[in-house]
Formats: sequence, C-alpha cells, structure tokens
Amino acid sequence: MTDLAEFWRLRKHVAAALEYSAGTHTIDDVAEGIAQGKFQCWEGENSIIITEIVVYPRLKDLHFFLAGGDLDEISLMEPLITAWGKSLGCTRVSLAGRKGWQKSFLKERGYEPKWSVLSKEL
Repeated sequence: MTDLAEFWRLRKHVAAALEYSAGTHTIDDVAEGIAQGKFQCWEGENSIIITEIVVYPRLKDLHFFLAGGDLDEISLMEPLITAWGKSLGCTRVSLAGRKGWQKSFLKERGYEPKWSVLSKEL
C-alpha cells in the first residue's frame, strides 16, 4: 500500500479506470477514500490497483475496485494483494470491470464469473 503521493503519480490510470465506473466516483473521491482508510492503494512502476474490504454479515470480501496501467504488472501484484486480504480474514475476492479483464483473470488466476452487472439510469 502507498501514500497519496504515489496515487497522484499514477492518477492517469485511475482516471482511465473511472471512465468505466458510470459516474460513481471522481478521482478526488478516491483520494479521499484512501486518506480515510476506506480504500487501499497498491502501486507498481506503471500501474495501480485500488481495493476495498467489504464486510457482509457472513463474510469479508476483498474487492478490487479500480485498476489500470500495465496488465502484466497488475497480474504480478494480484497474488500479493489477495494474500494480504486473506491475512485480514477475507474469504472472497471480487472485481468488477470491463469484459477485457476476464481474459487475464478467469482461467489464469482462478476467477470465475458469478454474476453480471446491469444498470439503468432513472
């Protein structure tokens, strides 16, 4: 995990990932979430992953909220982050994102599709 200086260094990757968030957060919202400890920021040389721990009544989920940058670097970071989540008692890892993430994470990393996200503006 990192401090906000690294977050701002890699902000272009966060901004690119936020384009797929359907307007849920701004880059300042994400920075504030990191500062408050709601989100965790994991940086590489040319990539970044933002996670959050979601506590449900029956399990803790390590959710990969945003990711962007070099896909190979992100793939190398994933096992370290999931090990960290497991050490905190997380029993599930989830991620939401564009369909392109399935190519790298479905079979190679043991992820499997569980649900789809559909949305409609009201």
